[in-house]
Amino acid sequence: MAAEIVNPRSDSGAGPEGGAAEPLDSFDPAFALHRGGKMAVRATVPVRDTEDLSLAYTPGVARVCTAIAEQPELVNDYTWKSSVVAVVTDGTAVLGLGDIGPEASLPVMEGKAILFKQFGGVDAVPIALACTGVDEIVETVVRLAPSFGGVNLEDISAPRCFEIERRLQERLDIPVFHDDQHGTAVVTLAALRNAARLSGREIGQLRVVISGAGAAGVAIARMLIEAGIGDVAVADRKGVVSAERTDLTDVKRELASFTNKAGLTGTLEDALAGADVFVGVSGGTVAEEAVASMAKGAFVFAMANPNPEVHPEVAHKYAAVVATGRSDFPNQINNVLAFPGIFAGALQVRASRITEGMKIAAAEALAAVVGDDLAADYVIPSPFDERVAPAVTAAVAAAARAEGVARR
Repeated sequence: MAAEIVNPRSDSGAGPEGGAAEPLDSFDPAFALHRGGKMAVRATVPVRDTEDLSLAYTPGVARVCTAIAEQPELVNDYTWKSSVVAVVTDGTAVLGLGDIGPEASLPVMEGKAILFKQFGGVDAVPIALACTGVDEIVETVVRLAPSFGGVNLEDISAPRCFEIERRLQERLDIPVFHDDQHGTAVVTLAALRNAARLSGREIGQLRVVISGAGAAGVAIARMLIEAGIGDVAVADRKGVVSAERTDLTDVKRELASFTNKAGLTGTLEDALAGADVFVGVSGGTVAEEAVASMAKGAFVFAMANPNPEVHPEVAHKYAAVVATGRSDFPNQINNVLAFPGIFAGALQVRASRITEGMKIAAAEALAAVVGDDLAADYVIPSPFDERVAPAVTAAVAAAARAEGVARR
């Protein structure tokens, strides 16, 4: 029998009559929703009688196994492999909670899996690993990979996440995608394209300052440069990442090699003077004076949750377009706009990997959904817009074919 979760606010750990403690379900709807988990496995074929059983299991299954042994590519046609994604974490960077461990990460991974299904029609399996070493994670995922058509890495702390993704991409012939990096980058680029269109500017004219040189910050910088942005400067806790600094990690040293064409130094606030775009993926607070120093008609994408780096009320005093990571403000930069459709498109054509071109195609398709409804409070569609996933799926599938990574 499962252990009862009790109300931590109870002084005695028991009810008023000395009985069992009050379940958390009784006062917190989040616990009520999560009891028993948020997902389950169900069969897609019936097993109603002996004939069904003989086809779904022995002896009929043996014929399918033999065929796959002789022609391994048939696994994609006669099992679930080509339509299911592993959602893998080690629990070291879970939402804003930090390193809370694999068990505590499972509610988030289950949530991710149901978003895959809800918004992309993709089945996903949460896998929380009891290891944190790069070698251990890579070897574990490689050994699990025969069961899956793709791997979504989730909530793995930087800088390990970069090496884990790179090594898995080298070892596997299925899509490997770290959503904290690339999902955020895709949605950010889509919103930025529309903000530029609204203001009558090309993205090549824009200078961007990113607060945060972790997984999301590095990926956003890379994608914006790939998409043709004018210039990007990235700041960490010690200031602007530049080639002159001697304290950079390997990842930040590489970042410095393709960003900050203007050669900026100093603090984040220094870099914001005259900047066209602020992108926040680090937490903390940006002083109002620094926001006021940005260029006229600037864009502020303050995406830290639950507290944006710049509160929207402050940002709106100076910025033409304001976006956050929260659902209670307009222009939410939400990864769910990207990853379900990206994987659906990749799986549809059995892509061997997800390329930069596929990600940029996803961003362009996402931006195009807004269409003629473009407005300062609508530069990115809602996750519940039913046009989003089909548009992203089609664009990603087409890009995979164009780039030669599609296998059908």
